Amino acid sequence: MSTLQPLDWAICIAYLLVVLGIGSWFAREQETNEEYFVGGRRMNWFPIGLSIFASVFSSLSFVGLPREGAYADYHLMLSILFIPLIVTPIACWIFIPLYHRLQSISVYEYLERRFHRSIRLVGSVLFSLYNIGWIGTMLVAVGVILQAVLGLSEVQLTWTLVGVGVFATFYTTIGGVKAVVWTDVLQTFVLGGGMLAVLLMAVARIDGGWGTVLDLGVRYDKFQMFNLNADLTSTTKTFFSACAYGGFVYMASYTVNQGSAQRYVAMPSVAAARRALLVNAALSGGICLLFFMVGSVLFAFYHQSLPADAAAGSGFPDLPKEDQLVPHFVLNELPRVGLTGLLLAGLFAAAMSSVDSGINNVTALIVYDWMRGRNVSVKASRVICSSLGVLVILAALFIRQWEGPVFDKIIAIAGTFFGLLMGVFFLGVFLRRASTVAATAGMLCGVATVLYVILGTDVNKQFYGFFGFAPTFIVGVIASNLTPPPPETKTRGLVVGSLRHPWNDAE
Repeated sequence: MSTLQPLDWAICIAYLLVVLGIGSWFAREQETNEEYFVGGRRMNWFPIGLSIFASVFSSLSFVGLPREGAYADYHLMLSILFIPLIVTPIACWIFIPLYHRLQSISVYEYLERRFHRSIRLVGSVLFSLYNIGWIGTMLVAVGVILQAVLGLSEVQLTWTLVGVGVFATFYTTIGGVKAVVWTDVLQTFVLGGGMLAVLLMAVARIDGGWGTVLDLGVRYDKFQMFNLNADLTSTTKTFFSACAYGGFVYMASYTVNQGSAQRYVAMPSVAAARRALLVNAALSGGICLLFFMVGSVLFAFYHQSLPADAAAGSGFPDLPKEDQLVPHFVLNELPRVGLTGLLLAGLFAAAMSSVDSGINNVTALIVYDWMRGRNVSVKASRVICSSLGVLVILAALFIRQWEGPVFDKIIAIAGTFFGLLMGVFFLGVFLRRASTVAATAGMLCGVATVLYVILGTDVNKQFYGFFGFAPTFIVGVIASNLTPPPPETKTRGLVVGSLRHPWNDAE
């Protein structure tokens, strides 16, 4: 096991104590489920914006994005640019006003109002399955770095993952959504600050600085974002696969995701929620670019002394997993005192921002979708929350056996479930004639298509979201025109253009 200096341990312990203090502080205010899940709908837009960012990216950013910048190219960054350029305007224009009008804690209540309770429960299950797999994958990302930094054996890694999961579950269980949001704020600064420090110190180790980074990046085509290869089975990321991921997974993350919608209604007005989403958009573009730049700089660092005709990747150290590149660089190439502790604090921040948000979201769905929120005490909600923490830890231990880079795992999980959810939501929101029968037919076709694509083809995982969305929506549209339209009670205030255009309400 690697030896950490006292300052490194002090940084890690201080961070964990602050997080625990935040959870304990907000535990005093959780007297109702309204407080526990949406903070009494009085929360400030700025910390919510930071929290949305931290919960969506977290560990994925810490290991996945630098790896993409170093070993691959910038096609994933193109996907991320969908968030500020396309996703945010649509979410602000349509979905934030819709959810504020409904005032629902579970976003899937919309599916019951628009279609039928059975559709709501299916949506709730799809998100819960996605979320448990997603959180487990984020914990695996933590393990990748911890193993490199601390030299953990497999048994030690298992117990470390259990410890991180238990800690995050504990403060989330006692503090509710306010603890989630405010620890996410802290985690955003730790995450971004740690990687900025790595970036600046890494550039200083390169002869020629940024000029060399740019020259090598151009020479090896590392900034590529427009590979127009239309082969859906290509394992190389392309312009089309990047657009598919940005349009059908990141779009879903901010429009039909319980985590995002729950934060939208935790604020007092539509205007506040829109400001929060703009904060998230700026962070998504800026901080994710920072992580990609770290990958580009590390590529330049390890290739700066090679001959001009050297193959891309030939300068990288031999690592068990490509995701370990950043911790390997910090441990072996930079002054370790303090910086390793900051790296670990950022790692714990990334892990816990995933776990805390995820288990709070799924707890809300269990209470409001399955138990209908009736006479469910805060104490009962805490019991459910803690039980979900155990389930997430087990999922992480299972997913750890799945070979491959962390980001590839999250691509498969997110695309599988989010495409289906987005298809049925968009059918309800954009097509007045869509009925329960049409939505059911669409979802069944979407499930069948996704299963076929996953089990029977070699289609790139980034297209999974598209193959979940397209058949769900298209078959739903066709079925809508072959079946009687729903009654007005199922569309009033629930479809774009209905009545007073509620989507444009400012407050």
